[in-house]
Amino acid sequence: MARGIELKTREQMRVMARAGVIVERALAAARAAAVPGATTAQVDAAAAATIADAGATSNFLGYHGFPATTCISVNEEVVHGIPGDRVLAAGDLVSIDCGAIVDGWHGDSAISLIVGGEGSAQDRALMDATEKALWAGIAALASARRVSDVSAAIEQVADRAGLHPIEGYVGHGIGTAMHQGPDVPNYRVRGRSPRVEPGMCLAIEPMFVIGTDESATLADEWTVVSLDGSRAAHWEHSIAVHEDGIWVLTAGDGGARGLSTHGIVPVSP
Repeated sequence: MARGIELKTREQMRVMARAGVIVERALAAARAAAVPGATTAQVDAAAAATIADAGATSNFLGYHGFPATTCISVNEEVVHGIPGDRVLAAGDLVSIDCGAIVDGWHGDSAISLIVGGEGSAQDRALMDATEKALWAGIAALASARRVSDVSAAIEQVADRAGLHPIEGYVGHGIGTAMHQGPDVPNYRVRGRSPRVEPGMCLAIEPMFVIGTDESATLADEWTVVSLDGSRAAHWEHSIAVHEDGIWVLTAGDGGARGLSTHGIVPVSP
């Protein structure tokens, strides 16, 4: 531990990468299941089956009582949506957050998609800008001195796109627990943030909305919605920092495709 932050060995990072690839496959299964007429429970079941078939364990199911394998948030729902009998319609903007555990080590990732592949130009722009911010944050991590460098890179994309990060919802450290220190805000904050150093594993997860940055939690005590009803998007990857570079643990290629536009080549731990 360094100042309360869990530092991992490269061997431990390799186990986390195994968990991460299972999460990637589970999200691919969920994406395939998210078609017009499907319920969010059916989408969740597709991810759950993939995790179980791989011999891994869900880290969402039962977390503080959460009742599902994924968080599925639709349209104005930002994060932590509970899968159920809601039927997806063409044009819905859906964010799916998922995690898995292998040998005690966690992976965590999220995607956004438009059901049916169409959607409004505004929704597509929101979704694309949020994903762009994810990769900008990951690219910044490759040379960051402090976690705040990542936050600044994410907020810069939001500012250029005229979007707003949701206040109070941030990325986090990850390892032997799904949520660890340090926090990774999606916006600049005052004060000195933790130094980035080898052994850190961070989950970077921008959440942007078209409208204001205010949110509320529904009566289910989980689902977070934009206060003004505007649509939201959410993307996330877990990333390892080691002596020779960074590696996106929740991408089979280590993040090579996403980082290529930033001129960064990921290095396997």
